[in-house]
Amino acid sequence: MYRSAGDAPAVTQWPVNDRPALLSLTYTHGVLVSCWTVRKIKEFNGTNGQLLHVLTLQDVVTAWHTIQLSSGQFLVCAPGDPLHPVCVTSSDGSVVKSFGEASGPSSQQMNLPFQMAVDRNGFVFVVHQHSHRVSLLSPRLTSVRDVVSRDDLSWLPTRVHLDSDRGRLYVADENRDGNLSAGRVVVVSV
Repeated sequence: MYRSAGDAPAVTQWPVNDRPALLSLTYTHGVLVSCWTVRKIKEFNGTNGQLLHVLTLQDVVTAWHTIQLSSGQFLVCAPGDPLHPVCVTSSDGSVVKSFGEASGPSSQQMNLPFQMAVDRNGFVFVVHQHSHRVSLLSPRLTSVRDVVSRDDLSWLPTRVHLDSDRGRLYVADENRDGNLSAGRVVVVSV
């Protein structure tokens, strides 16, 4: 329920520690927090902030963004990980399958995968920050195609959001050359 404009918002704080990176919601409205420096994913109750579960990743160097899949497994975006830049992990933190090789421009390579979005059918959109593109992966984590190319992204893609109902992918494209006012949102019909 949203508050009216005159009401003060209710603000609570949940101690996370361990350098939280990006957030996502679970199917049961929990909050997943990726703690990148300690290779942990923390799940909190979305209502009261109670820590429900801590998943320590066994084979992944870092976890920048995590999404819970309908299977209960976790999709992890691990920039800088040479073996598992995008991977699916089981509930015990071990890698079930992964996609990507050392960074580079080919469709099999991930050059700083930064954030992901997943559609209703399990297809994965991955923002590659340093190769300036957004790739589409199948539910089995195989390359389908680039959805947004380097030609479409002038600067540095940093965030992605999928509106499945409208079939639109929104990509934040930042200018990192010191011009703080430059940046845009690229909208793609998918």
